[in-house]
Amino acid sequence: MTAEVKVEEKQVESEVVIASAVAPVEVETTVKAVVEEEVKAVEEDESKSKGVEKSSSFKEESDFFSDLKESEKKALSDLKTKLEEAIVENTLFKKKKETAVKVVEKKKEVEEKAEEEKKEVEEKAEEEKKSEAVVTDEAKAETTDAVVAAESNKEEVKTETAEAVVTEEAKAETVDDAVEKESPKEEVKTEADVVDSKEEVKAVKVEEEKKAEAVVAKAETVEQEEEDEIVDNDIELWGVPLLPSKGAEGTDVILLKFLRARDFKVNEAFEMLKKTLKWRKEQKIDSVLGEDFGEDLASAAYMNGLDRESRPVFYNVYSVFGNEELYQTTFGSEQSRENLLRWRFQLMEKGIQKLNLKPGGVTSLLQIHDLKNCPGLLKKELWVAIKNAIVALQDNYPELVSRNVFINVPFWFYAGSTLLSPFLTQRTKSKFVVTRPANVTETLLKYIPAEEIPVQYGGFKRDDDTEFSNEAVSEVVVKPGLSETIEIPAPETEGTLVWDVAVLGWEVNYKEEFVPADEGAYTIIVQKVKKIGSNEGPVRNSFKNSESGKIVLTVDNVSSKKKKRVLYRYKTKTESSY
Repeated sequence: MTAEVKVEEKQVESEVVIASAVAPVEVETTVKAVVEEEVKAVEEDESKSKGVEKSSSFKEESDFFSDLKESEKKALSDLKTKLEEAIVENTLFKKKKETAVKVVEKKKEVEEKAEEEKKEVEEKAEEEKKSEAVVTDEAKAETTDAVVAAESNKEEVKTETAEAVVTEEAKAETVDDAVEKESPKEEVKTEADVVDSKEEVKAVKVEEEKKAEAVVAKAETVEQEEEDEIVDNDIELWGVPLLPSKGAEGTDVILLKFLRARDFKVNEAFEMLKKTLKWRKEQKIDSVLGEDFGEDLASAAYMNGLDRESRPVFYNVYSVFGNEELYQTTFGSEQSRENLLRWRFQLMEKGIQKLNLKPGGVTSLLQIHDLKNCPGLLKKELWVAIKNAIVALQDNYPELVSRNVFINVPFWFYAGSTLLSPFLTQRTKSKFVVTRPANVTETLLKYIPAEEIPVQYGGFKRDDDTEFSNEAVSEVVVKPGLSETIEIPAPETEGTLVWDVAVLGWEVNYKEEFVPADEGAYTIIVQKVKKIGSNEGPVRNSFKNSESGKIVLTVDNVSSKKKKRVLYRYKTKTESSY
């Protein structure tokens, strides 16, 4: 009997959302108990009515001004006013300008001090010069008195012999010579002191001039740096003009992201925006797209497909770091860890290029983190790098990730998440979704359509798929203890039928048959009955028919107590379609 394909409203809460109230995990047994209890609750809930997987529980806020609350409209208007003034008046980066002013003021202080010291030295030299001049005059006066006394003595002693006179004259001459010799010494000494004073003044002056020139040079350097910091009115962020008066459609979208990241606190959002712009300049993020990081990390993170809201989907695969050689190459040095971060920023920039940052457009990405076979908490360098990446993305790419979905989560991750929690904002935590290996496909289907989920995660997306493109995916539910069939018509002869089938959780019996339209013809077994385990991925098969009929796919759920969701799609290829 052919089963009708039903679309039932259902909603499966198979993930655990990390919130700020996550309590620290003390022992592994506690973690296991909590997780097992949650899994049990999920399994019990599966017996109840569920919403179709196409219904995503997360809805981003609108970026249309008319859809905002009054308080949000005011906050946006206030932020635009602050940003306009900061760009036009060139105060967006005010810190360096203040530094330049301080250096110029310091330069003036040094110049004034140098001038005062120069005057003091000159005054001192002048006083010394005057003092030496007085000493010289006194020496000359003493010499004159000595000569007069000698002449007086010669006139009074007339009775002495000529020899005595000659002797006295010789003594007088000797005195004169001595006086003359003393006077030049004093004069030479005075001149030398004056010369030394002048040289000292000159040396001090040269030294102070050099200091002043150095300060001026420093001030000019800082002022030049400030000139480099002058904000262009055409300043952009992710290709969107930031000057509100330009009227660009995306400006409100960008500013709303910063406001939402700071709970619509205008000043905090403004500071966050300034820090982001400064960080991008210091890290040279605008040039990161042109950097080559090699192929070693290509399998660690990549973009693949779109989610239900047409957001680009990023997959982060941590099992690659189980390779010790790659681990050491990636985390072995500070430079290699810095390269890892820059590579991660490059991926974000590539993803943002695919967004449409306008009201109503796709303005965020979806992140999937696969922790299957991920190195444990003992790999400290890995977890420090993860923390640094999450914090950097949170601070500098606000609201550009709609969800962070962690899949194939091991038990120890719940303990690891508490280590990351202090570094995350409440809004970031609210976007974390964590799911165990048994519920990977179920969880991903909440956010991504089956045709966009890679086959390794239970979906139908294959690399370089030549069989399917935009074919729709249908769903049928098989109740516990029952069997259901899916029929694929084959009205034309000499055609080829191709189909994909996936049963969430499998653990069912499955077979494929071709039933000819002619009742007298024999049924052809395409795939005999086999038990498919829970770890199996989607099945793809094909059949070339020589007569009209139908393909019948049978899913037998008689041994299970849970209903099964079956996803499938198919296409018919005729000779003309090759």
